[in-house]
Amino acid sequence: ASIGDGCQFSNGRSFAAWLGLTPLNRSSGGKERLGRISKMGDRYIRRLLVLGMTSRSKQIRHRPDQFDPWFSEILERKPAKLAAVAMANKTARIIWAVLTREQDYKVRTA
Repeated sequence: ASIGDGCQFSNGRSFAAWLGLTPLNRSSGGKERLGRISKMGDRYIRRLLVLGMTSRSKQIRHRPDQFDPWFSEILERKPAKLAAVAMANKTARIIWAVLTREQDYKVRTA
């Protein structure tokens, strides 16, 4: 309800940034440094997304074959909380796409 139709955001990244799910950019001199998430924006929606992805990460650990391989790969490479925020970021971008295109979500099959 607080998002509306999502057209006020130019892309999914700007929507995720509005939620505070994108890393802070502290780059200088050609050296790219991405820090912690900004935590700007709607605190309640961000909390729901991260909590939901934390729960989903526990499900992925038990049944990795039932989920997108990207999720299980990021869980292997990153700590659990960092992976949950990354998955919340990706989910926010999917939400933006669904809102702006006014279509149902379609799961991609490999």
